[in-house]
Amino acid sequence: MENNVLITCSNVSMNYDKRLAVENVNFNVCKGDYLCIVGENGSGKSTLMKGILGLMKLNSGEILFKNIKQTELGYLPQQTIVQRDFPASVFEVVLSGCLNQTGLKPFFSRADKEKARKNMELLNITDIAKKSYRDLSGGQQQRVLLARALSATSQLLILDEPVTGLDPIVTSEMYNIIKQLNDDGITVIMVSHDILSSTKYGNKILHMGTKVEFFGTVEEYEKTDIYQHMMGS
Repeated sequence: MENNVLITCSNVSMNYDKRLAVENVNFNVCKGDYLCIVGENGSGKSTLMKGILGLMKLNSGEILFKNIKQTELGYLPQQTIVQRDFPASVFEVVLSGCLNQTGLKPFFSRADKEKARKNMELLNITDIAKKSYRDLSGGQQQRVLLARALSATSQLLILDEPVTGLDPIVTSEMYNIIKQLNDDGITVIMVSHDILSSTKYGNKILHMGTKVEFFGTVEEYEKTDIYQHMMGS
């Protein structure tokens, strides 16, 4: 079991806008997991993700990385309006996922470019490689960002509401792509407000309230009062 653990969060507390957003959170992520972090708006889901990524400071507690480095995480964030209007080409955006791995090198290597091309093939976006990112549909942009995240990692993806704003058909396609990546060995941590899809595709659930209200398998979660309440039953 210990050899399979990638990330352990122990007694983690964090602030957002000077307000306690995450309180005394404990959980771990193992190789091959598809962990869905769910909960109502303002429950600290995205704040916790930024703590794992090192983008926000912890008040207390610790996040330990085992068998993986913090720089080896692939991240697909929620997009702002400004980011959707980014003028770079699709290939440039995907290639930028390699930045964490380049170290002090001023240029991308041939291996970096080959990795970006392979991830574009995987996400079926090779035909739009030269297009401007800003001119793409929402679904195409999410595929590009997922390819970018994959260029940063071979082990673990962190996805923050990856289907927000997408139509039902594109949403289903994205979920199927993410599940296939997980089946192929990529560990997934996904922040989502979509309980039904989280229990359909994930294998573990972390239900946030500020404190953790539940952490365990999907099967265990579906038996809880929290799940019944969220489902309106």
